[in-house]
Amino acid sequence: MALKDFAFKLLKEDNSARLGLIETHRGNISTPAFMPVGTQATVKACTIDDIKRTGSQIILSNTYHLMIRPGVERIISAGGLHQFMNCDLPILTDSGGFQVMSLSKLNKIDREKGAIFNSHVDGKKFLFKSRGKYQNSIRFKFRYRNDNG
Repeated sequence: MALKDFAFKLLKEDNSARLGLIETHRGNISTPAFMPVGTQATVKACTIDDIKRTGSQIILSNTYHLMIRPGVERIISAGGLHQFMNCDLPILTDSGGFQVMSLSKLNKIDREKGAIFNSHVDGKKFLFKSRGKYQNSIRFKFRYRNDNG
């Protein structure tokens, strides 16, 4: 998604409280927002229609867990994450930074390459790196690797 396809508008302020609107090409999100978590590309026991009925305008998914299961190849072969999830809502994927810390026994940090993980499922190696110069940028790219990095 190009930056021109993304905007934030501040609608109202009251002391420390703010109401805003995030505009994306997938839809608008009123803030503050509740984001159900589809860790591995699914919100457990819910369909997308169930999620929409709650008033949710966005879904959060976990980059590390997507990388491990279902895996990048499967997501790509489905046509991307939205198609894989059969979801027309905006989807926010996290940076994976929490897993870099919480699963520190399963990874090593290479300053040139990124975080090299051993999967907690089967031990396969994965390279996890940011796209662009900002580690915590909105667009975070993960790359599946079966070799040693």
